[in-house]
Amino acid sequence: MAFGLTVRAKRTEQGIGLNDFAERLGVSPAYWSRVEREQEKPPRDELVERAAAILGVRMDDLFVEAGRLPPDMRSDLKQVVQAYRRLRQQVRQ
Repeated sequence: MAFGLTVRAKRTEQGIGLNDFAERLGVSPAYWSRVEREQEKPPRDELVERAAAILGVRMDDLFVEAGRLPPDMRSDLKQVVQAYRRLRQQVRQ
């Protein structure tokens, strides 16, 4: 599932209205509606983090849905790739 669709599903499951959610994020409801309808790219990191906190979901999961690494992993990209490769090799064995 894509970022916007995932957030909308979680938000509606929890009974949080679009206007309330957008207000908590500090963005316009029109903008956030476009994000949820996949008409906008996933938002900047701070909004992804805030959305995760509001929804009570793992920040990493929302960054995966956004198609990018969480900010704290980007500076360690080499180590992240190496860890992934080691894990994939272990799983194959």
